[in-house]
Amino acid sequence: MAEQARWTRARLGRCGPPLDLLTARFDKHVYAPHAHAEFTIGVCVGGSEVIDYRGGRVYNGPGSIVVLAPGEMHTGRPATTTDGYAYRALYADPSLLADGTLGAGTPHFRDAVLDDPELAAALRQAHNDLATCPDPLEAESRLPWLLTALSHRHSTARPVTDPVPGSQHVSLLVRDRLADELTAPPSLAALASDLGLSRYQLLRAFRTTMGVPPYAWLAQYRVTRARALLDSGVRPAEAAALVGFADQAHLTRWFRRVLGVTPAAYRNSVQDPGRS
Repeated sequence: MAEQARWTRARLGRCGPPLDLLTARFDKHVYAPHAHAEFTIGVCVGGSEVIDYRGGRVYNGPGSIVVLAPGEMHTGRPATTTDGYAYRALYADPSLLADGTLGAGTPHFRDAVLDDPELAAALRQAHNDLATCPDPLEAESRLPWLLTALSHRHSTARPVTDPVPGSQHVSLLVRDRLADELTAPPSLAALASDLGLSRYQLLRAFRTTMGVPPYAWLAQYRVTRARALLDSGVRPAEAAALVGFADQAHLTRWFRRVLGVTPAAYRNSVQDPGRS
């Protein structure tokens, strides 16, 4: 397979800050020493890589998480002469890893390579989904939550454990705002600020009360609205736009998750034969 690298830019909420995602597969490519202003967080998905970092050398293979701190010089190259390496990486502002932790400093990770299969799988799945369809609310619901989990599990920062006051009330207010503005939902950061909370607190309250993160709740609500439109004869592409999905493929992905069939198959099965 030819070497390849593809960048996708997700946005954390409507009009929110960008976050870059990299999908890469290299057989021979060697990175020159360089540093990033953001945290570099990668998941190896094939082969093995060696990285010069903090005066030493670290190795990572499939399923491992790599965390490189902002401003730290590093390289990257295949660990062997026969195998390449493939990975998914995201470049996160330090504040995203500090939310939900005590203190104002940037979380410190003693180890660059982490063994956490559950979190690695969640990061990889979120990366794959958002690289395919970088929905702003989905990016803002999933990535900050996972990055906070990364800090809680593996950095020296201490997690915030205090309960969110009025969690149920907060969740219902957020739910109603998302339902009212389903085609252009507000950012979670803006909603949290209006409620005097951090985004992490809002996410924790919503997930605790509703059982799912905000983007998943809104996606299911959109499916319900799209289903009613399909019942009335609206075509899937038009229904997708009317309820706020990015396109028909985005609607199809969620429609199948919720109802088990594609929107087109559903529409055909309920269509009145007398309707053109």
